[in-house]
Amino acid sequence: MAFSEAEVQRARGAWEKMYANAEDNGTTVLVRMFTEHPDTKSYFTHFKGMGTAEEMEQSDQVRSHGKRVLTAINDLVQHLDSTDAFLGIVNPLGKKHAMQLKVDPKNFRIICDIILQLMEEKYGGDCKASFEKVTNEICTRLNNAYKEAGW
Repeated sequence: MAFSEAEVQRARGAWEKMYANAEDNGTTVLVRMFTEHPDTKSYFTHFKGMGTAEEMEQSDQVRSHGKRVLTAINDLVQHLDSTDAFLGIVNPLGKKHAMQLKVDPKNFRIICDIILQLMEEKYGGDCKASFEKVTNEICTRLNNAYKEAGW
């Protein structure tokens, strides 16, 4: 990975804002993904019966998974300055989503784009710009893990 110390610090500063309210922001990200890309809901059998954004926003399961997604990204952000540690997190995550959960890897780009959109809305364009390279790295590394898993 090619992150300068300044890029790592900017990315962590941007992410800190997003992660400070992980449950609500994670919920917003998932609800947007499910409403803007309804096919993504098919991977979550326990979310299928929820038809409205309001139902999803109030669901403990959606809120919990949204927080889990942001927590996984937080773990990656904390290791931007260590390729080995970063890969030690992202590779098993990618393989689990490929082999066990059978999630189409295009969904990672969808969720990362929604995260960037939310960052820009809530915290401004500089925040988004500081985090774009991170989402690109996450998506690239997840796609590589899928390839290694034979996807």
